[in-house]
Amino acid sequence: MTWQRETFKKIKQLPREEQVLPGTSLCAGCGGLEALRLAAKVLGPNVVYVNAAGCFTLLAVYPFTPFHGSWLYTTMGSAPAGAQGIRDALDVLIAKGRLPQDDDLKVVVLAGDGSTYDMGLSATSAAIYRNLDFYYFCYDNEAYGNTGMQLSSATPFGAMTTTSPCSLQHPAGATREKKDLFEIWRAHRPPYIATISPRHPLDLAEKFTRAARVTGPKLFLALSACPTGWGYDPAQTTEVARLAVESGLWPLKESVNGTVTHTYVPKRKPVEEYLKLQTRFRHLFEPARQDEAIRHIQDHVDAYWAEAAAASGAT
Repeated sequence: MTWQRETFKKIKQLPREEQVLPGTSLCAGCGGLEALRLAAKVLGPNVVYVNAAGCFTLLAVYPFTPFHGSWLYTTMGSAPAGAQGIRDALDVLIAKGRLPQDDDLKVVVLAGDGSTYDMGLSATSAAIYRNLDFYYFCYDNEAYGNTGMQLSSATPFGAMTTTSPCSLQHPAGATREKKDLFEIWRAHRPPYIATISPRHPLDLAEKFTRAARVTGPKLFLALSACPTGWGYDPAQTTEVARLAVESGLWPLKESVNGTVTHTYVPKRKPVEEYLKLQTRFRHLFEPARQDEAIRHIQDHVDAYWAEAAAASGAT
């Protein structure tokens, strides 16, 4: 069955009101900020953002903020715990009649892949187990971007980071596959999980609209193309983000009560079109082409989509 958008069918239908204003100190060309800006349009102004330490810490530097909503800063590992405290406080105020139901706020965790895949995973698992009603927005730039692009468990095979350099012992750079956080969350049985990309704004907006209909933990994994860490001109962010999806490396999908649907199935361009744009993968092509490593990445993508096709009954 083909996935259909119900609310957003044309780009002009996206909310015009901006909830994240310009003028932040984030890097030029940040794909994560573009994804958050689009998401915030759907979330609206009645939001409390709980920010785990990371790149997005630079979004709101006291006393300045680009948000219409509220902001709470936490350590890298405790953002879901902060979200729990806020959600509990709101529920108590509503129950006592001190806060009208119409003034209720959405609670949104903002965290990078370092917090999401690594340091905050324990607190996140506990929050999902407690069925906390919150949104978890992960801006995934596949490394510890705020501290110099060190390896995280979201770093893909073959990428070069400051702690997984290309070397004689490891000529391909990072030697491990990226952790599958989508499936880790799905094993917890939350009501809604999705991957998103700012290059597919209607897909992104539709998913946030669908998630708003359910109560409980809601995860959004946002592809966050990173010119500073990935090594490309900021003007190429749109092309890098587009090729991540079109090559099949970043599947767009959702899980509703455990049932997975791919919301966009690309015809799939060769992965090297995506890899060649970034200096973090340059060692796979220069000074000598590493065909085995490139083939390994391509085979991994092909195997994923073959399994997805088999699961959906497609040919």
